[in-house]
Amino acid sequence: MEEQKSKLQALRLSGMAGCLQTLYETRKIHELSLIDGLQMLIQAESDVRWNNRYSRLLKNANFRYTSSLEQIDTGGHRGIDPGMLSTLAVGNYIKNGESILITGATGVGKSMLATALGHQACRQGYSVMYYNTQKLLPALKVARLEGALIKRLEKLAKADLLILDDFGLTALDGQQQNDIMEIIEDRHARKSTIIVSQLPVAAWFDIFPEQTIADAILDRIVHTAHRFTIKGESLRKKR
Repeated sequence: MEEQKSKLQALRLSGMAGCLQTLYETRKIHELSLIDGLQMLIQAESDVRWNNRYSRLLKNANFRYTSSLEQIDTGGHRGIDPGMLSTLAVGNYIKNGESILITGATGVGKSMLATALGHQACRQGYSVMYYNTQKLLPALKVARLEGALIKRLEKLAKADLLILDDFGLTALDGQQQNDIMEIIEDRHARKSTIIVSQLPVAAWFDIFPEQTIADAILDRIVHTAHRFTIKGESLRKKR
């Protein structure tokens, strides 16, 4: 048995190797038919690979919080439509490259909702990137100075789901609005984006110094987006 286990490990089939070890230790290895044993080994390998992929997706997403859709309060006073949330949980909005806009006052749970959707996307095998917008824009400035901007933007464009949290806390300068425009343009109708903001969507025009850029960006993300306007008291106060 050790020889077979070593060969499986050499072939990087750690799930099969672990399953074989378990079958041997529980003395079930001789009770199974060839087909049943093979099915168990294949399933074990599949489970291990999936868990490893899920762990990598979570790590690469770099979520600020841990949240799940089951934890989201969809009571009527919150302004979160449970039907819409259930539909989004299926993940078709990611396949279709659709946007989600989440707005509301400080502390009402906007980031938690966005994170929950991000975690759900990871469970479905999608690549996710989570950024605080106020930290992303200076990082793009540094990348520009280092000659690495194109590579950074390409990475943002490839993510199946990009979450931009704390969008619009401050007005954008000329270069920052161009960076946002490029990010949105690269992803428009191709990849899904979640934008989280304290400001109502109607006030987003004021974030951009150039009206033409504001029109171009909002035209791409607002009209066909799924929207949540979260209401209620701050969850931080309740804690």
